[in-house]
Amino acid sequence: MRYLFYSIVILYLMPDDTQSLILDLKKYTMNKNNVTSGEDYAFKPVPLNARSNLFTVTLIRIGIMTALAQFMLGAMLGHAMTFGEALLATFLGSLILEFVSLGLGIAGAREGLSTSLLARWCGFGRLGSVLIGLVIAVSLLGWFGVQNAVFANGLNYAFDGQLGFAWSAAISGMVITVLVAFGFRALSWTAKIAVPLFFFVIAWISLILLEGHNIVALITSAPAGTPLTLGAAATAVAGGYIVCALTTADISRYCQNERHVFWMVTWSIIVGEFIVNSIAILIAHALNTDDVVSIMTQTAGVLGLLSVILSAVKINDVNLYSSSLAFANTVEGVTGKKWRHTWLTLGLGIIGTTLSIMGILEEFTRFLIILGVVFPPIAGVMLVDYYILRTSRQLFDAARAEQKLPTEASTPQIGWLAVFACVVGTLAGLGIKFGIPSLNSILVAGLVYGGLAKINPSLRSSRI
Repeated sequence: MRYLFYSIVILYLMPDDTQSLILDLKKYTMNKNNVTSGEDYAFKPVPLNARSNLFTVTLIRIGIMTALAQFMLGAMLGHAMTFGEALLATFLGSLILEFVSLGLGIAGAREGLSTSLLARWCGFGRLGSVLIGLVIAVSLLGWFGVQNAVFANGLNYAFDGQLGFAWSAAISGMVITVLVAFGFRALSWTAKIAVPLFFFVIAWISLILLEGHNIVALITSAPAGTPLTLGAAATAVAGGYIVCALTTADISRYCQNERHVFWMVTWSIIVGEFIVNSIAILIAHALNTDDVVSIMTQTAGVLGLLSVILSAVKINDVNLYSSSLAFANTVEGVTGKKWRHTWLTLGLGIIGTTLSIMGILEEFTRFLIILGVVFPPIAGVMLVDYYILRTSRQLFDAARAEQKLPTEASTPQIGWLAVFACVVGTLAGLGIKFGIPSLNSILVAGLVYGGLAKINPSLRSSRI
């Protein structure tokens, strides 16, 4: 719990941790803790000897936070707000992401479990966690299909339309699917290649677009678009990556300790939110438009195409990876059978690829955005249960010592109180007209769950 508060204390940024990141950068190829086996620990804790290094997990996380969608968000803020207002909105939204990511990320690293498995012992129970896993799996599989369509369009353009969209989507989708079938190792390989290349390409394109403009003048210039309120802007920042925050444990379970989680989350937010948003805001002011990504990709020729492909690759591998983990928990929770992660990944990848080929996902995107509203309350309930109520703390401690899953002897089948709190939190996020909706929903869900559990502890432990 203490690391949640340290995240806003500057004295936490110790030189030895910065040196640790540098040492990991130099030594990651020789790190004995890298995952070298085919085991991806979908149904059990990640042991300490299978954990990865700080550089690898941070690079994977940065890859998630720096897709072209982030440039779209930054451009939207820049077109509707001044530079200072846009950065303030970025800061407020990032605080929510930092809080949720750190809370769930530290829990994931401590217990070695993915988000959907953690939910089983953080208020939702066995079948409740099945529901959480299903929501995560459907959402991320949908976004996999959306991003695959982006990748396919870029691939088809590269071949002058000779492949056609359907074949391009099939090729791009199956390439990513086969990669992710290798598990966490695939995320590591992809991140080490795609993230540096993506930043090189984006930096080059940004220099081209900003050439001849006075940076100080751009910072002080007035926005050209329709004004956006601070609350709406901060919600857009937090909402854009709230699913990523909720699934932080899927990656942080490979962190060696809690400080590595802090650095992984903090560096990814600094790079993904502040640096990328700042560049996009300046470009939006320079071009007087929020359609920055189209201009970036269309005016930069091969580099623009490469930025599209790299962006889709590095975000889509994580989309499919977390979707397969969540669905694995869903299948095991319903049937009691533990399907191999590799086969689940291949199956889900084929489904997502097929949906993108059929064009269904163009209509599905609105549903995915609406679905994202339910994620903040889930995080609120899990954080309150794990850090304040500590419902399963003894189970976690005993399981950690034996490096196995906690026993389900005293775990409810469905945590009705957690489900009820999520419903109330979602309604609050949608209905309360002041403040930041994402934060409102987290706070209301957490307060309802924690308050009712304190008043009547039997509510959270009731069984069906």
